[in-house]
Amino acid sequence: VQLQASGGGLVQAGGSLRLSCAASGRTFSHYVAGWFRQAPEKEREFVAGINWNGGSIAYADSVKGRFTISRDNAKYTVYLQMNSLKPEDTAVYYCAAAYTGYGAYIPPPSPASSYSYWGQGTQVTVSS
Repeated sequence: VQLQASGGGLVQAGGSLRLSCAASGRTFSHYVAGWFRQAPEKEREFVAGINWNGGSIAYADSVKGRFTISRDNAKYTVYLQMNSLKPEDTAVYYCAAAYTGYGAYIPPPSPASSYSYWGQGTQVTVSS
């Protein structure tokens, strides 16, 4: 599966952005999907993950209550709605996917090594 992230930009603290990750190539409902981010000189970190039908969702503690992950399998797209943005949310955001098979109840994993497919990243910059 190929992934294309978009929707990043420059926003003031307290503002909102919605990232999109468009998938192509394989049946998207057979994949768990996640969002990661990497700030300069920092490790790539898990932000949010969603299983094939949205029945299992996980968030990093740092974004709980502010970010919402969702997916539309008919559109082969995963979204990350980001509200109440903070300067520390500034990073390149990556979407990722891992094959799980149809209907598999597998909670979205947080280690980046669990994901085999990655998008190119989209820059999010939050000014104070």
